[in-house]
Amino acid sequence: MERFKAAMLLGSVGDALGYRNVCLENSASGLSIQKELQKVGGLDHLVLSPEKWPVSDNTIMHMVTAEALTSDYWCLDDLYREMVRCYVEIVEKLPERRPDPATIEGCSQLKPDNYLLAWHTPFNEKGSGFGAATKAMCIGMRYWKPERLETLIEVSVECGRMTHNHPTGFLGSLCTALFVSYATQGKPLVQWGRDMLRVVPLAEEYCRKTIRHMAEYQEYWFYFEAKWQFYLEERKITEDTDNKATFPDNYDAEERDKTYKKWSSEGRGGRCGHDAPMIAYDALLAAGGSWAELCDRAMFHGGESGATGTIAGCLFGLLYGLDAVPRGLYQDLEHKGKLEELGAALHRLSMEK
Repeated sequence: MERFKAAMLLGSVGDALGYRNVCLENSASGLSIQKELQKVGGLDHLVLSPEKWPVSDNTIMHMVTAEALTSDYWCLDDLYREMVRCYVEIVEKLPERRPDPATIEGCSQLKPDNYLLAWHTPFNEKGSGFGAATKAMCIGMRYWKPERLETLIEVSVECGRMTHNHPTGFLGSLCTALFVSYATQGKPLVQWGRDMLRVVPLAEEYCRKTIRHMAEYQEYWFYFEAKWQFYLEERKITEDTDNKATFPDNYDAEERDKTYKKWSSEGRGGRCGHDAPMIAYDALLAAGGSWAELCDRAMFHGGESGATGTIAGCLFGLLYGLDAVPRGLYQDLEHKGKLEELGAALHRLSMEK
């Protein structure tokens, strides 16, 4: 249970750390962000308060997704109706948090008063953003057991396409939910990427069964897989062995910014559903159990660092807990009590048959 609480908390810590960079004008480079941090004494001296270090829509959407998952639903359609209700209710509060535009557009197209089609939104050519990925980690917490894989696939796809009805977007939600389930299962980190790619065809099979938008999906579906295959080859972790990821000799803040930009389809690292989880995963592979190193790589870079920080922080919490994290980063965190409560509830429900 403590790891689940840590995951909810550190996802929000990563969000707050990265989100402030996005709001600052000097966030064009990871190096400048890290220099600013050193001027105030580094991570150990930060105290994240709601006033100075607010969370973004990433945390808000993740929390309401978790609220739906811990509600008293008796079938998945009921769960989706509850997600719709939560999203429609919260969307008015999101603009002040600089949300992913696709999140706002997707929420506006949900139909809470339509019992049968409440969560059916149109295909969105611009729905490839990170917002589906950053709200879905709790799905992996709720359905982390290997025997719940089919449910995890369905719920993460449906949750993702409510707001990001585009394969690059909703496959991001599948990816983060899967990574969380792998972390909870204790699967070696180096295997996560290739095991996730083996699940993507099952998601495609599920989408075909729902007979929705497959003609539109077809044009974009393989982009997500191709980007991830390229990444795994770049890190030399494509085979089923216990090999370690290979990183460039020079992979400092400036080089990481260039690399993250290269992985992106929009010139801003972490902007989309494929590269936000990718940067978080890359940071975890390189950081080991070092929280400070993870922050340098996932929260303090010149891209969409709120998104990558949310995912990386959540996964770090599941893998390592809170022991390595300075207390100032979470003791006064916005929504701390609610986040811990949701983590405990997700753990309790995930252990039930």
